[in-house]
Amino acid sequence: RLLLENAERLVLVCGRREPYLRREGAAGLAVLRGASLVVGLDGCIKAVGQADVIRNQFSEATFERIIDCSGKCVLPGLVDAHTHPVWAGDRVHEFAMKLAGASYMEIHQAGGGIHFTVEHTRKATEDELFTTFQHRLERMLRAGSTLVECKSGYGLNLETELKMLRVIERAKKSMDIGISSTYCGAHAVPKGKTATEATDDIINNHLPKLKELRLSGEIHVNNIDVFCEKGVFDLESTRRILQAGKDIGLQINFHGDELHPMKSAELGAELGARAVSHLEEVSDEGIMAMARAECAAVLLPTTAYMLRLKQPQARKMLEEGVVVALGSDFNPNAYCFSMPMVMHLACVNMKMSMNEALAAATINAAYALGKSDTHGSLEVGKQGDLLIINSSRWEHLIYQFGGHEALINYVIIKGKVVYENERCETMSSY
Repeated sequence: RLLLENAERLVLVCGRREPYLRREGAAGLAVLRGASLVVGLDGCIKAVGQADVIRNQFSEATFERIIDCSGKCVLPGLVDAHTHPVWAGDRVHEFAMKLAGASYMEIHQAGGGIHFTVEHTRKATEDELFTTFQHRLERMLRAGSTLVECKSGYGLNLETELKMLRVIERAKKSMDIGISSTYCGAHAVPKGKTATEATDDIINNHLPKLKELRLSGEIHVNNIDVFCEKGVFDLESTRRILQAGKDIGLQINFHGDELHPMKSAELGAELGARAVSHLEEVSDEGIMAMARAECAAVLLPTTAYMLRLKQPQARKMLEEGVVVALGSDFNPNAYCFSMPMVMHLACVNMKMSMNEALAAATINAAYALGKSDTHGSLEVGKQGDLLIINSSRWEHLIYQFGGHEALINYVIIKGKVVYENERCETMSSY
């Protein structure tokens, strides 16, 4: 058992088992002062409340570990709702091209972008991919992420896509960090194929194989993703692939309306998608459809920042009642591991409040992955995933741009301390 006691502030995020928070709910995050929390041997939260009440309730109990959180804040572990972390061959040279004015699609058409990464990922061994993936997950963990969505999508052929999914499966089994895995074989049209041929290959070959491997227990995939975009997969191809994925039991969670308005949001709402990502070019009708369908919008402030695109309309989405979540979009094009930095960018560039950003990076991101019944808030019965930060105000996690390395004191998953930051003990609370 683990006891965290006397926290200056304990940020529950929600206190009534809400599956997500819309704008009004996020405005008043549930926060307790002078509070304690208990995680049981099963890794789930057993009690949350005022420090003296918890002390009396557990006066006879013995704890494996007690952490004094005086002057500190406890928050739910952060949830990163969109990443591409399994690949080989970095694209640092493309960053220079982008800075010189080349667009995403110009680089893509010149054989760079996704195709460059595909070439390197196909050549890499499973062990090589696993080693770099492991390091990336460890960096995400140190920045406070305790549950991460991880996509395939740099294979574009069955063999390499399965190699990537096996790598993700290995990490699920061997690492503490939580993983929601996504098959993203429709990330780009492979060289030498048309979009229709690629669509047929995915539906006739990739998905039946995935279904077989899921049934045998070899690979547990959670979501299906398609890059619905002009010059990539059009709306009809996207519909066919997503529906086929849904038919084998995968949650729909796809890229849409990023570079061109494609009516992706409307399609997601119609198909019962759990989430649509990007949405820089979403239509007003698409926003309304997503709100009605309770389909989460996974916004990626790093992408618009790096590619100098217009920002997603977070304020309009929030005002219309869309469930807004956040992701880092970690990939060779947007090399960011840190959800605290993503929240900061969401506040500054997308005009979200700090409360809305925290809800979007916890309960709503968990909802986008179909996991908000177990993750995303500090409530009795949920998994004991949490952060302790070395500050008396939780807002420092967002306020300090890039400051998380000296601010996050502990990262805890299922009640186990998986990262302890010694530097915090020698520094006074900010």
